[in-house]
Amino acid sequence: MIRTDPAVLVLEDGTRYEGTAYGATGERFGELVFTTGMTGYQETLSDPSYAGQIVVQTAPHIGNTGVNAEDMESDRFWVEGYVVRDPSRMISNWRAEGTLDEQLEAEGIVGISDVDTRALTRLVRNEGAMRAGIFSGEALSADADAQLEKVRAQAPMAGRYLSDLVTTKAAYTAAHTASERIGSVALLDLGVKRATISNLASRGFDVHVLPAEATLEQIRETGADAIFYSNGPGDPEANDAQAVVLRKLLAEGFPFMGICFGNQLLGRALGFGTYKLPFGHRGVNQPVRDTATNKVEITAQNHGFAVDLPIEGTVDSPVGLGRVEVSHIGLNDQVVEGIRCLDIPAFSVQFHPEAASGPHDASPLFDRFRDMVLAAMAEPRRTTELTETQNEN
Repeated sequence: MIRTDPAVLVLEDGTRYEGTAYGATGERFGELVFTTGMTGYQETLSDPSYAGQIVVQTAPHIGNTGVNAEDMESDRFWVEGYVVRDPSRMISNWRAEGTLDEQLEAEGIVGISDVDTRALTRLVRNEGAMRAGIFSGEALSADADAQLEKVRAQAPMAGRYLSDLVTTKAAYTAAHTASERIGSVALLDLGVKRATISNLASRGFDVHVLPAEATLEQIRETGADAIFYSNGPGDPEANDAQAVVLRKLLAEGFPFMGICFGNQLLGRALGFGTYKLPFGHRGVNQPVRDTATNKVEITAQNHGFAVDLPIEGTVDSPVGLGRVEVSHIGLNDQVVEGIRCLDIPAFSVQFHPEAASGPHDASPLFDRFRDMVLAAMAEPRRTTELTETQNEN
């Protein structure tokens, strides 16, 4: 369907981009970010990590392959708004079950097309991610000053707690799908994607998926052999309750793996800080270097925060959890992309080894987690004494 009704994208610095309505009409607000992936738009839209954000697709042609139920990473689209240049007039894929435009409208996602997304990407890259709003339909009746005032009235991403929005409302278990059961994992759902659960289940784990605010006791009650923290949206500093729970689980000797938001929370659990990146890393073409092998992997990423940790050498955890080193480094800007603990069975990565739309360079990390859990299960669990100051938390 070719749309002709107008829409406008308004940025907090006063910049305005006029275009055409795409998807639902109305007004929506969020942090404006860009993703450089040329494929996987449906996985992006259904990734809970994008909650609270208006996503700009840098790739010009979007919608060519339509949408289908199988490629959904969750049960809905999570973006606040969607910005594209050229929406496809037709779909040309045998797996398609509908058009992206129709799905956006059905889910109430307000979008805008016919925007110079390359110029918009350069602006965000130079000035940083900023608050924005998309206005179409009746929302266009407000004058420019009123629209800008609404954009600036929204809360910034720094300091936002969004886990309660995206997490499961009730615990559930996904059974293993491998030929042999290895054990079970307690997965804290901070905005988990279906591909993560599938990867764990295929490695022989029963996966106990728990709400983000599950207590230490509730996690223990699952009887899990290991702990997993998922990806998710928001500022990790606002999730210190989950970091404190993780710190205690690590001290009890539970093997741990974290992805994306889980990487940031491992950093905080170990006693390190996190900070907001100027515009973040989003897309399926992000190069990282494995510090142990010097191998370069192309990864899928979606994060606006990072762990504040020296990228060279080994450092001691300020809370008494042993030696820590950076396992992966982002080659575009030298940002920490992974953490490896040397004295406890724990590691995490900032990128997405489960990325369903690819690339799959990092998928063997799930095998590494399986091997680590098997090794930990073969001997008595070793506990670590936390420092007094951190125990008071």
